[in-house]
Amino acid sequence: MKEGIHPSYPAARVTCACGNTFVTRSTRGDFQVDVCSACHPFYTGTQKLIDTAGRVDRFRRRYEKKAPPPKAPAPAAPPEPAGK
Repeated sequence: MKEGIHPSYPAARVTCACGNTFVTRSTRGDFQVDVCSACHPFYTGTQKLIDTAGRVDRFRRRYEKKAPPPKAPAPAAPPEPAGK
C-alpha cells in the first residue's frame, strides 16, 4: 500500500431521529440519520410511519375516496316555438 493516499478514518458519532446515538468510523465525521437499527421496522418488527413534514397526511387527504356529489335534476328546456 502506498503511504499518504488514504483519507483519515476517525470515529464519528451517528445520531438518529429517534434519539439513539452510536459511534462508528467515517471519513465525513459526525452526522444525523432518519432511521437506525433501533427504530427501523425491519429490525424492530413493528410498523411505524415515518412522516416527513406531513406528507403522509397530505397524500391520504388527496387520494381518499370521496362520495360523488348528488346529481341535481337537469333544468327543463324551454319548449321550442311551433310553426317555424
